[in-house]
Amino acid sequence: MKSDVLIIGGGLMGACTALYLAKRGVKSIVLDKDHSGRHASGVNAGGLRKLNRNPAEIPLTVEASRIWSHIQELVDSDCDVKLSGQVRVAESDADMELLETRAALVRELGYEHEQMINRDKLYELVPALAPHCLGALWCEDDGFARPYHATTAFRRKAESLGADFHSHTALNALEREGDNWLASTHMGEIRAPVVVNASGAWGARLASTIGDQIPVKPGAPTLMVTERLPHFIDPVVGAASRKLSFKQMQNGTVIIGGAHMARLDMVNERSEIDYRTMAESARTVTTLFPQMADARIVRFWAGIEGFTPDHIPVIGPSINAPGLFHAFGFSAHGFQLSPVVGRILSELILDGQSSLPIEPFRADRFPTG
Repeated sequence: MKSDVLIIGGGLMGACTALYLAKRGVKSIVLDKDHSGRHASGVNAGGLRKLNRNPAEIPLTVEASRIWSHIQELVDSDCDVKLSGQVRVAESDADMELLETRAALVRELGYEHEQMINRDKLYELVPALAPHCLGALWCEDDGFARPYHATTAFRRKAESLGADFHSHTALNALEREGDNWLASTHMGEIRAPVVVNASGAWGARLASTIGDQIPVKPGAPTLMVTERLPHFIDPVVGAASRKLSFKQMQNGTVIIGGAHMARLDMVNERSEIDYRTMAESARTVTTLFPQMADARIVRFWAGIEGFTPDHIPVIGPSINAPGLFHAFGFSAHGFQLSPVVGRILSELILDGQSSLPIEPFRADRFPTG
């Protein structure tokens, strides 16, 4: 079997790369050892967030925001996008100082999307918030989407343009043979001049097989969801000095996150919820939204993600191998970036350069050893 490009990983990064390649007439084969969206891509919080990004990510997140605002045109689905804004709440003078410093940094970089708002504006936006808050950092066109719906929409659009997805197809071996890569799978051998490593939490393992040593630690961020509640909030809410991601979905359920980790068995790819951290998360929620004290939690879950030491992704060419490109290590905040990362990879493969700055994400930035 032959292909122009072989993509390892059928989650969002793989699907978006396949789509942007297909839009330029390049066919790809996409392999996933499970199925698209089985891990981080399909079970994350769905945040469409420019707010509080690492400065290196800001050019990418601003462009990604533009893409998400017109997502129907790209994938023939609205992906349940809701751009109702996001606030990062200050509960003390120290919090306010922290957020003001952040807003100043963003302005110094030439961007205006993060704005400080006072107490009156905050309660106009989030009247259900407990009365002790002082203000917030606000991004008016942030929001959220449904991750599994989005992953499915990108995959289906890519397939409609000629991409070939194979679920439950693990990569058994990868070797360079002349000008091509030779991939071994249960379907047989696949030859392609270019390989994209979009393997998520397994990306570093694949990278190591071709000589790229990239430190990535797997983790399992946890989320919980409530029963359906009457509508009471539009923006996504975070906090300056607490772990919190809080949003009410279109169906009334509230999804609660905040980077609390489940216990992870990476060998068996299973996670176990740590209910002590879920209790901490619940206390944070009821402190900021007292009305939530009687809300019932109906489900907990976790998705396996890869975390780099500096918590920004690896995007770009291999350190040691020609014709291989990486996109992994998104450290639990890759969902919003996915379409622009797919476009960047297509540019690197077809044009030899990216239209956006990706130097901070190079694979060789980590100290050896």
